[in-house]
Amino acid sequence: MYKDLFIDFDDTLYDTHGNAKLALAELFDDFNLGRYFRRLEDFTVPYWQTNVELWGQYARGEIDRPYLIVERFRRPLSCGFESPGVPFAPTAEYCLEVSDHFLDLCADKPGVVEGAHDLMKYLRAKGYGLHLCSNGFHEVQYRKLRASKMEEFFDNVILSEDAGANKPLRAYFDYAMEKTGAKVETTLMIGDTFDTDILGAKAYGLDVMFFNRNPRTFHPSEPVNFEVHSLHEIQDIL
Repeated sequence: MYKDLFIDFDDTLYDTHGNAKLALAELFDDFNLGRYFRRLEDFTVPYWQTNVELWGQYARGEIDRPYLIVERFRRPLSCGFESPGVPFAPTAEYCLEVSDHFLDLCADKPGVVEGAHDLMKYLRAKGYGLHLCSNGFHEVQYRKLRASKMEEFFDNVILSEDAGANKPLRAYFDYAMEKTGAKVETTLMIGDTFDTDILGAKAYGLDVMFFNRNPRTFHPSEPVNFEVHSLHEIQDIL
């Protein structure tokens, strides 16, 4: 039935969250952020809250990349203190320095979601056209692909910066279809982010497979063609 698979990368195949947790701990030490925060969690909790919010805005085209890069560190860093009762006020230049170091730390982490390599070997052996579809930054995504030894599996890498639009926008999927030569009726989108991966692809007319990593707390607001809770389950379907 399906000939081509559009597959999200971050937190679908690549353990973005787990690798970022390691990188944030290293960042905390490398920048001596203990001067401003009593505990690592005092920095990382607002970081994750901010990051989720900003990536959602970025996907919807409400903010651009430079704003995201600075703001996702400015806000959590501003929760620190220089002295009792006096907040830390990081400059844009400092936030860029922190961001560049963070991305370097993240990009070289090899961690993948459990079963990722087995799944990709299986899908490659089955003869599917395999196309990575991501909103991630160009230079970072290719480094992560190499670090995780997943670059070899993909026929195409379709990034939002190249498409000139983010998932879930129609223009992103227009670009993906043109680049891959895939047909709507024989293409399946696989991803873990419901708003961008699943709703975007579904609105375009693609069949969708939702990798729901938190089935106890997240329930899809719209029906999907397939829902899985582990990568291993995908091999039973495709």
